[in-house]
Amino acid sequence: MRVGVLTGGSDCPGLNAVLRAVVRKGAQVYDDEFVGFRDGWRGVLRDETVPLDITAVRGTLPRGGTILGSTRTNPLLLDDGLDRVRGTLARHRLDALIVVGGTATLGVAARLADDHGVPLVGVPKTIDNDIPLTDRTVGFDTAVGVATATIDRLHTTAESHKRVLVVEVMGRSAGWIALHAGMAGGANCILIPERPFSVEKVCEWVESRFRATYAPIVVISDSALPESGEITLRHDVTPPPGADPRARLSGVGEWLGREIERRTGKEARTTVLGYVQRGGSPSPFDRWLGTRFGLHAIDAVHDGDWGTMTALQGNRIARVRLADATSTLKTVDPAQYEEASVFFG
Repeated sequence: MRVGVLTGGSDCPGLNAVLRAVVRKGAQVYDDEFVGFRDGWRGVLRDETVPLDITAVRGTLPRGGTILGSTRTNPLLLDDGLDRVRGTLARHRLDALIVVGGTATLGVAARLADDHGVPLVGVPKTIDNDIPLTDRTVGFDTAVGVATATIDRLHTTAESHKRVLVVEVMGRSAGWIALHAGMAGGANCILIPERPFSVEKVCEWVESRFRATYAPIVVISDSALPESGEITLRHDVTPPPGADPRARLSGVGEWLGREIERRTGKEARTTVLGYVQRGGSPSPFDRWLGTRFGLHAIDAVHDGDWGTMTALQGNRIARVRLADATSTLKTVDPAQYEEASVFFG
């Protein structure tokens, strides 16, 4: 078979592990040929390809990012997008397409498969871990490890200067990174978008921590909001008029630090991790997960199981419908958040 492969959306560690596994098994077991598309769906629209064979993926397992490049392009937003996608696949005589992406990229894939009959299989990747029906997505474990290591380092600075340290992590509309890294790093407060927070309560936890002679660490997801739903950001990060406050995805950590300092009189500093969480070498788990997803994705192609996505369920790689996996977001279970709240304050 001739198989196209693309990586779309934001980069994350572990993408190259997926590509390597797809190509290695496809070439060695099935005698497949591969076409790699540059920069996600944009490469399909523009018919921009790169060589994708065993030589191209050799040595890529520990590399972060993606050797194919990535963008957030959505071909279905263009009037001629569907025709251009079909035209490119036909010109390369492709029998199938493997799409590695997050919610947006896989959402496009689901529509192409179910509504337009494009033969494709999806692989879930995102540091946000917000794709349903899979326990983990490629990139999440590495992001949590980076955030946890940062919290570990900040504890000593907080104690040395008796400061409140606020750590802002990524996550978009799901608080998985904040929850996992906050618990693993011994944070004294974890704030997630699923649970609007009370600034007064946060300040109470901060004061309680100082009374116990410790300096607090507050971990906040970049789209968490206070119960009032209103925050005042610096001019350079204020969202445009009418925009959803969550769309800014950064700035709430600095706002919260200023509020804590103003209300408690305690010195506060904010660390925004940003893209650091997405970069660098993938963790052993993400290499393992990406590899297994890739191996099973090429099997799904040869089974003709179109419109499916690989998923980790327990220790088993399952196949689920892309449409089901992209119809909603997987958010933090309230019960898991309550477990973490034992350590607040």
